[in-house]
Amino acid sequence: MEPPPLYTTLFGLGTMVALLLLLRVGQRILGGSVHADLNHGNTARSMLQVGQVLGTFLVASSAVKGGVRGTAHLADLGPDVLRVAVTSVIALVLMMLTGHFGIRALLHSRLPAELARGNVAAGVASGAHYVAVSVITSRAVSGGNLRELGLSLTFFVLGQLTLIVFITLFRALTTYDDSEQIEGENLAAALSYAGVSIAIGIIIARALEGDFVSWGESLKGYGGVLLFLLLLYPVRQILVQVVLLGAPFTFRGGRLDTGVAAERHVGMGTLEAVSYLATAFAIAELA
Repeated sequence: MEPPPLYTTLFGLGTMVALLLLLRVGQRILGGSVHADLNHGNTARSMLQVGQVLGTFLVASSAVKGGVRGTAHLADLGPDVLRVAVTSVIALVLMMLTGHFGIRALLHSRLPAELARGNVAAGVASGAHYVAVSVITSRAVSGGNLRELGLSLTFFVLGQLTLIVFITLFRALTTYDDSEQIEGENLAAALSYAGVSIAIGIIIARALEGDFVSWGESLKGYGGVLLFLLLLYPVRQILVQVVLLGAPFTFRGGRLDTGVAAERHVGMGTLEAVSYLATAFAIAELA
């Protein structure tokens, strides 16, 4: 029997408020907070915090959807609270830690200094990375018992490793170095990175959907959906560069790279990012 909508909604609101409070604690541990950054005008750090807040909403809603099974009776409340609390806290911690180390890998040890001095490009790229991580986390970590939670954590690790691998492979298509461009406050390059990161995260999250039958069947289904990631290549080199920009086809680099890296054309970076996201949403809906 499905839980009553009002029961689930109130449960979701309570979970989101609780996780947002935990997020503030985590942000203080890692350095900074939404309140401090917004009030002191550090736009770069604000972009990072926005990504974390969005990720918190995603993991909270997923934990409630997977953990609430009661019928609004008082006897059901305790087990539901325990399931949702364990899943949501684990998911939040994993999101924060994975995002934290992931963006440090992007800009290496320079990231804290870049954010502190107000590099908006670094903030956009960092916030987007948190969103990509949280999209995968929210889909992977949603188990209600120990067995389900164990499977969730396994697929969480698989999903995060896939994210790193495919971002690295896809950014090899560019003739410029993303980390150098973002360190140099190139917002166009940051938007490009943000778009492809979130798009890859959305497709990986779609690949994680479905009930676990066996390792063979699950991994086969996972790999099958991941093949759709290959579509991001023609989206970049053909749809954006040839069809939309009217430039000649190139296997790597080309007009888009020049516009983003040399000209710092924010419009091109935004167009590239939106094209990736539109493709990912279509794949998630149709695949």
